Amino acid sequence: MQDLHAVQSTAFEIVDIAREMRAEDTYARDGHTARTLVREADLRIVLMVMKAGSMMKEHRVAETASVHTLAGHVRLRLPDGVADLPSGRLLVLERGLQHNVEALEESTLLLTLGWRAKS
Repeated sequence: MQDLHAVQSTAFEIVDIAREMRAEDTYARDGHTARTLVREADLRIVLMVMKAGSMMKEHRVAETASVHTLAGHVRLRLPDGVADLPSGRLLVLERGLQHNVEALEESTLLLTLGWRAKS
């Protein structure tokens, strides 16, 4: 497992990490799990895996976020509609936007959260 503190550059083997995550008890029990890959003062990068048919209940994040489907297909329900994210699609969410996430297929997602620079 790699250290979560910043270095000049860090590479991750996403396919291998996702495979490890799918073997975890949380994934078997809840149908999804997440692992923070990068944790910095202004940035978080989180890898998520979801079983087909699983759902992350409605929630919101305080930061601007992007959701990138690396494999599979997910659907986000937003206040103004639905966003389908098949493999390869990236969605940017404004901070505070309420949403839920449903996996239409077994899916691997990369969530990126960014904070505003402090003045």
